[in-house]
Amino acid sequence: MRSCLKFAGMAALVVLVAACSEQSEGDQQAAAQQQPQATPVGTVTLNAQTVGLVEEMPGRTVAFRQADIRPQVDGIIKERNFTEGAFVEAGQQLYMIDQDVYLARVDAAQAELTRQRATLDQTTKTRSRYDPLIKSQAVSQQTYDDAVAAEAQAKAAVAAARAELEQARINLAYTTVTAPISGQIGSSDYSEGALVTANQSAKLTTITQLDPIYVDVTQAGGRLLKIKEAIRNGRIKGIEEGQIEVSLIIDATGEEYPHKGTLQFSDVTVNETTGTVRLRVVFPNPDGTLLPGMFVRGQVRQGHLEDAFLVPQKAVMRRPDGSAYAYVVEDGKVASKDLTIEQSQGQDWLVTAGIEDGAQVIVDGIQRIGPGAPVAPQPVETAKAAE
Repeated sequence: MRSCLKFAGMAALVVLVAACSEQSEGDQQAAAQQQPQATPVGTVTLNAQTVGLVEEMPGRTVAFRQADIRPQVDGIIKERNFTEGAFVEAGQQLYMIDQDVYLARVDAAQAELTRQRATLDQTTKTRSRYDPLIKSQAVSQQTYDDAVAAEAQAKAAVAAARAELEQARINLAYTTVTAPISGQIGSSDYSEGALVTANQSAKLTTITQLDPIYVDVTQAGGRLLKIKEAIRNGRIKGIEEGQIEVSLIIDATGEEYPHKGTLQFSDVTVNETTGTVRLRVVFPNPDGTLLPGMFVRGQVRQGHLEDAFLVPQKAVMRRPDGSAYAYVVEDGKVASKDLTIEQSQGQDWLVTAGIEDGAQVIVDGIQRIGPGAPVAPQPVETAKAAE
């Protein structure tokens, strides 16, 4: 009887211990369910670096030099001495205007100069003969003064005739129309036999110098002021006048132009309509790839920023007011950081404030987390994070 009672007590004890064990495991599971689990997120570790400022600006190509050819004398075009679209050298003959009239004018002016010189020679001899006579009063003072005046008038007439001859020679030279600059010549608007007049409004043709070539790009006036202020404060460094390098993207093909340009100047006024400032860049154009009027995009190097960060654009979010922020991992939890963005750099944002050196910025899994949420950071490759 006692053994049976002893066995019954032990069985009850086992049941009680088992029940307590099941209750403890249930409490642990309930506690585990109440604690939030760490969400796996992809992160990139950012370090401060010196970043070059490259701003992309829209622009158009402009001829380095362009000359409209117009006649400077009247006449009939006798010859056209160039091939349309060809390259011409400065001083090369382009047109020949009928010279007959101007040759005759040169001959007439030369004859007039000869006549006036003869008159001068006569008046000079007369005055020379009167020089000793006036001393002995063999001639009157009036006669001597008339001889001196006649000589002076003859000298003036010679000078005028010489000027007329020079003008006639200049007009004769103008009958040969030459190229004032070297470059590509366009189509001829006049052919042989056409009548042209001096200083007419219609041009004969146009010469365009394409190598080098200008590219005019535009930058927002406010942006330019910020850059100048940053340069004065020493925040942006590495800008030297005349040494700002510019790359070029051709809109028609999307390809980068193989030659680099140099910033020549920037306008001192802001366009009232667009609020932009024009920057002029000079590019070499040995192959004639760039033609005036093409749309391009200039990538202007405007110094560099020290202690800056390149944050993948997919990691940056915007509030309704436009302010930027990003999530970082701090002590295993999500923290929100306000960012100061300078500009875009490819698929990154150039950030100058809000990020600390070595920060783990969350780039993947942002939709599943919020500030204060526990996370399990998993590093991802920078190139993959930028996709």
